Amino acid sequence: MRANREKALLSHVCNKAREWGYANAPNPCAGVKGFRESGRDIYVTDEAFRAVYAVAHPTLQDAMDLAYLTGQRPADVLKVKRADIWGDHLHIVQNKTRKHLRIVIEGDLQAVIERIVARPRKMTGANLLQNDDGTPVSPFELRSRFDRARKAAGVTFQFRDIRAKSASDTGDLAHSQKLLGHQSRNMTEHYVRSRIGERVKPLR
Repeated sequence: MRANREKALLSHVCNKAREWGYANAPNPCAGVKGFRESGRDIYVTDEAFRAVYAVAHPTLQDAMDLAYLTGQRPADVLKVKRADIWGDHLHIVQNKTRKHLRIVIEGDLQAVIERIVARPRKMTGANLLQNDDGTPVSPFELRSRFDRARKAAGVTFQFRDIRAKSASDTGDLAHSQKLLGHQSRNMTEHYVRSRIGERVKPLR
């Protein structure tokens, strides 16, 4: 919830002020109980994904493809550099966990990267995802372009839900765990089952 995000930000600011010597009062957020939040349980269907993709800005299409094929968070998708392409691997260091991943560049991912690099534009920056003028696609630009495409497509999922779709669509929990960089299989199982449910057979 928004209130929890605001509380976390205020707490961080207060802790930094104490750390830097600007304040010595106790953190006013200490002991303040946050609101209980439930995890997201949205699964992005192929139809919903394609509906947004069809009306998306080209850089948003690139970002959606990278997010889906690599299973990475929005921030990690945006920060991918051309220099992160190491031969036939895409090297990623996840912001949240600092986990290092080497994703094999083959199949659809290879085609997407080749398409991005080949698109006519001023490829002057270091980032793989760039605007026509060579500037990196910012989080604000990604958000605004996605919001416009989502509204035009008439769907409600968020860009971050693409990561869960990637995990769910592998059909292999071990593969999903490695792709997402989860520490445990239990984490991946919960992540997938909360979105699409556990697969069970009928009585007969």
